[in-house]
Amino acid sequence: MDNKDMDILNMLMDDGRMAFTEIAKKLKTSESSVRKRVKKMEDEGVIKGYTTNINTSKLGYGVVALTGFDTNPEDFLSVAQSLCEFEEIKKVFTSTGDHMIMTEIWAKDGKELSDILFNKLGTIKGIKKICPAIILEQLK
Repeated sequence: MDNKDMDILNMLMDDGRMAFTEIAKKLKTSESSVRKRVKKMEDEGVIKGYTTNINTSKLGYGVVALTGFDTNPEDFLSVAQSLCEFEEIKKVFTSTGDHMIMTEIWAKDGKELSDILFNKLGTIKGIKKICPAIILEQLK
């Protein structure tokens, strides 16, 4: 990885659909050079895939919650795997800091979020604590 690779990554992180020709123009290099560099980063696993930035409210999800979970140590992996199975949970991360597992949960409203947290997720064996934080606005 060199500076040019990092510049390409930064542009793709800002706009995953940016054309290779546009990237090449900004970097003052050829489109084929950009294409080869991106392919190499994909092959090496640096670029794992491409995603979209979704306006959840346009899909009817009025509440997005970043939610921390604390577990019994012996249940940590099974809880993390269980959380991955819920359609309402869009992302699952293992972490250090305040919570052992962090998730991103989409819900239609506060009532649905409460139902998800306490009637669905709260029944998973090994969860000791659930700490939701509702996202008010995404800035970046």
